[in-house]
Amino acid sequence: MIENINWGELPFGYMKTNYNVRCYYKNGKWGALEISSSEYINIHMAATSLHYGQEAFEGMKAFKGKDGKVRLFRWEENAKRMRKSAVGIRMAEVPNELFIDAVKKVIELNSEFVPPYGSGASLYLRPLLIGSGPQVGVKPANEYLFMIFVSPVGPYFKEGFKPVDMMITRDFDRAAPLGTGSIKVGGNYAASLNTLHEAHEKGFASAIFLDAKEKKYIDECGPANFFGIKNNTYITPKSDSILPSITNMSLLTIAEDIGLKTERRQVEAKELETFEEAGACGTAAVISPINSIIDASIGKTYTYSKDGKPGPISTKLYETLQGIQTGDIEDKFGWVELI
Repeated sequence: MIENINWGELPFGYMKTNYNVRCYYKNGKWGALEISSSEYINIHMAATSLHYGQEAFEGMKAFKGKDGKVRLFRWEENAKRMRKSAVGIRMAEVPNELFIDAVKKVIELNSEFVPPYGSGASLYLRPLLIGSGPQVGVKPANEYLFMIFVSPVGPYFKEGFKPVDMMITRDFDRAAPLGTGSIKVGGNYAASLNTLHEAHEKGFASAIFLDAKEKKYIDECGPANFFGIKNNTYITPKSDSILPSITNMSLLTIAEDIGLKTERRQVEAKELETFEEAGACGTAAVISPINSIIDASIGKTYTYSKDGKPGPISTKLYETLQGIQTGDIEDKFGWVELI
């Protein structure tokens, strides 16, 4: 029951809500948006999503402000990124109009599940695009399913906005150069599961992947982008195998707005010892400050939190981004849309 939800203690996980929305692509065109109360989908056993990985998804959030209004953050960027993912693995693209209609409808249908202002929780939206048409040969489907379901969630890392420990892995690669690393498809996450399991078993919040080619540069930070702070500069890795994070893109803009310099470039692992602050960022994590990074293969530990608290710049970035998302801070960038 909705009245029994402890909004302030929500994990980042799935909770059943009232409805989801769906739309099917058949005969070269998208059909009408459908509403469903079922948590399941019927899918052909030869669907390309099951056999050849024709699947892409997005993650986005809606927030309730102090004024009681629901705010959606940068949905156009999610729609654009999903189209890029669709092109990357030859799926039908979801038009902007269909995307936003589905987003607004699913929020409206599940409005009671939007967490209250000040709870630290949000309504997470999961747009999903899959190849639903059957193929036995390796080729794209001719039918697709686009759907969105929602769940109220708390912070991705259970620690919330508190520094966490991470480890560097050299034993696994998340994505190959010129592969699918820059699009949001399930295979990239499947490739990270063994490493993330190992990290959790060892007591780390997540693992940091290095580039697959040279094992020299910082790539992804588990399911998030990495950033480091030094000399009043916000620095984040640039690579063709990194998923462009909408949160990271926003933080780059906010950083410049509050007087920081910004750099998006290759970041060598050995540069970790020069950062004053470090963090992981993404829709799910928002910002997760990093306490320490252990690189066991070379016997190095890099520490960024001396008192167990986030650094001042990470804190300012986090509070500014969250303030914009909830309406507490003026949205001078035009990122928020009222639903």
